[in-house]
Amino acid sequence: RFASSGPGLATCASGHSGIFCASAGAMKGIIANVVAVALGWLAVAVAQDEGGIKSTNIKFHEGLSRADKWKSVGHMGITLWMTGLSGSGKSTISVALEHALVTKQPRPYFVYRLDGDNLRFGLNRDLGFAPEDRKENVRRVAEVSRLFSEAGAIVIAGLISPYAEDRAYAREVHKNASLPFLEVFVDAPLATVENRDPKGLYKKAREGKITGFTGIDAPYERPETPEVHVRTDLTSVTESVNIILDKLDEVGIHLQRNFRPVTAAELGGGACAA
Repeated sequence: RFASSGPGLATCASGHSGIFCASAGAMKGIIANVVAVALGWLAVAVAQDEGGIKSTNIKFHEGLSRADKWKSVGHMGITLWMTGLSGSGKSTISVALEHALVTKQPRPYFVYRLDGDNLRFGLNRDLGFAPEDRKENVRRVAEVSRLFSEAGAIVIAGLISPYAEDRAYAREVHKNASLPFLEVFVDAPLATVENRDPKGLYKKAREGKITGFTGIDAPYERPETPEVHVRTDLTSVTESVNIILDKLDEVGIHLQRNFRPVTAAELGGGACAA
C-alpha cells in the first residue's frame, strides 16, 4: 500500500527520502543524538512539580524547528498511550507494533518504546505503586513521550495507568504542545488476564501477598472514549497491531506513504502474554 515519496522530500538512488538515505550506522548516530537531547530535556521536566517549575534563572533554548525534525525522519511524531490491566497484552502488542514499524515496512520508522516495567529499572526506580507514585510515574512518562514525539518519534508508551485523571494529564501535555496523542485501550476481562497471569502477580494478590494490585484491591478506571480499543481476548496480536496501524494511517502521520499491514507469520503468531 506504500505510495511514492511526497513533495519536498529529497530522494536518493534507492528511492529513500530524508534520513532513510543514510547508512545504518549514520541512522543510529542520528537517533542516538535525538535520544540524548530528549533525555537532556527530561532533566528539566523531572524538576517540575504539580505547581510548576521550581527552578529560576533558566531559559528555553530553541533549536531545529519541529517541521525540520519531522521532515528529517519522514513522518510526524505521535504518542500511543497503551493502557490496560496487567496481563492484558500491552507489552506483547507494543513489541509487535515496534517490529511492524521498524522492520516490517519498506522503510523503517523512528520508534521509541517506553515500557512501564523497564522504566522502573531506571527513570522511575524511586517510585512504588501507591496512588501518588502512580501519578508521578505517568507524569514523567508523559513528559518523556512529549520530548520524543517532538523529535519525530512514534512513541509507544505502555503503562497500566489506572486513573483516568492521570491519563488525561498525559493527553493534556501533548495537547498543550500541539502534538498528536492516541489513547489505546488494550482490553481483556479480568478472568482472562488472571488466567494468563504471566508474572504470577494475580495469584499473589489473591493470596494477600501483594496489596494495592490493580484490578483486585485497587481500581482500574476504564477509558471511556479511547481512540483505539482492542479486545485481546477476541483478537490476535497481529490483528491488534493492524488495527493500530490502520488508525495511524487514518491520523496521517506519514509524510509520504501508508503503512503496510503485517501478517501473523512475520510477527511469530501467538497470543498475548503480558
